[in-house]
Amino acid sequence: MLAKFEKFNRQLSSLFEWVGLTAMLVMMVITCIDVVGAKVFQWRLFGAIDIVMLCQIVAIAFAASMTLILGRHIQVDFFINRLPKRLQSVINSVVFLIGLGLFSLIVWQLFVLGYSFQTQGESSATARIPYYPFAYGIALASIPVCLIFLLEFLNSIGRITQK
Repeated sequence: MLAKFEKFNRQLSSLFEWVGLTAMLVMMVITCIDVVGAKVFQWRLFGAIDIVMLCQIVAIAFAASMTLILGRHIQVDFFINRLPKRLQSVINSVVFLIGLGLFSLIVWQLFVLGYSFQTQGESSATARIPYYPFAYGIALASIPVCLIFLLEFLNSIGRITQK
């Protein structure tokens, strides 16, 4: 059962990673067009700063779940690795439960923020790009992070109960 759940998480995170990579590509293209236009043609791309700023948010949010799966987040293990395996699993369970709680709150608050942006009509300064789709998108991108924390929590609980 957990193997299917892990496979689903990996596939969903891989799909979201491609969204993040696409945002990075858009960010690079917009930056290149803006710099070349400004230096060579004395022309600036309208709203380039807004587009790059929003693409950064998308790139970070949508790559977070795959980064978590691959273990690329910063961790401090030098003390924990010296503890007995069962105690390591207990500590990991607590950490994963706290992470699950934190990202559940983040998802909830991002949906609230997105609704607020939508009803208030918040948008970027120059290009007037509405913010609410990005808040909803980040909330959506944080759901796989919650699922990964849930899976890791369940795996840690399983390691605690193993002999």
